[in-house]
Amino acid sequence: MKLLVLDTSTEWCSVALWLDGRIEARRAHAGQRHSSLLLPMVDALLREHGAALRELDAIAYGAGPGSFTGLRIACAVTQGLAFGAGLPVVGVSTLESIAEQAGAEQVLTVLDARMAEVYWAAYRREGEDWRTMSAPQLAAPETVAVPAGGTWIGAGNGFAALAEALRPRLEPRLARIDDTLVPDAATMARLAARAFERGDAVDAALAAPIYLRDKVALTVDERRARQTA
Repeated sequence: MKLLVLDTSTEWCSVALWLDGRIEARRAHAGQRHSSLLLPMVDALLREHGAALRELDAIAYGAGPGSFTGLRIACAVTQGLAFGAGLPVVGVSTLESIAEQAGAEQVLTVLDARMAEVYWAAYRREGEDWRTMSAPQLAAPETVAVPAGGTWIGAGNGFAALAEALRPRLEPRLARIDDTLVPDAATMARLAARAFERGDAVDAALAAPIYLRDKVALTVDERRARQTA
């Protein structure tokens, strides 16, 4: 099985190849340059490993949640490449990809959503897969909750971005916290491979981001209200 994986859901831009179980990847801190970096990174990775798009089985992408613009870029590029090569696509949860990196059986994932909010979910490993214990949601950090039962760890850059709101309340209930983790194409490659084997690939026309947030900007009055709350 051969897959190309793209992620631009945060300030990082990453691409990966799954080559029959081997992962080759590239990653760069993009800031706002995802649209100019992504395709050259894809081209360089394919050339480096002698792979052609039409030889792949599918293209996977970080579906979200995450940056509104970043998710649109990954989805659009995935669709364009997949249409051109006649390939199906696989959307991968960014929050689940954080859990996959955490090295634990039960993971509370928290991703910075800006605007004083977080994207979060909770996952429990079952074999090679993850069972969702708390569904992905956009929320104020004060509402993030550790599920009952067993030992949980915290993972994701939300724990760094909104440390004052999250750590005092959650740290006593978590075995440890890794606030450096963000979605990454190399980790998504493992999730995408398992999803493809389950038959979860879809036609490129059905690729869609998972936004969670309907609004991407606040009015002046809304910003003032949050500052005084």
